[in-house]
Amino acid sequence: MAKKPLPILVAEYTTLAFVLPVSAFVGYILGYLLDKEFETTWMYIAGLILGIVAGFVQLIRQLRRDTRDDDNA
Repeated sequence: MAKKPLPILVAEYTTLAFVLPVSAFVGYILGYLLDKEFETTWMYIAGLILGIVAGFVQLIRQLRRDTRDDDNA
């Protein structure tokens, strides 16, 4: 497989810098909205945790995709 050009690599890794904070923020907002809807006080924490986990999953998937050995595939 041909090596990716530098601008493509920069764009891919720049998006990773935004994945974690954005996913955590979205999870927090969704949890906050659920808290308001159901009149609870803990769903924002669950949403925040799920958002952080989702960000890490995407980070790991991208890193595995970039570091896998294509000769054995």
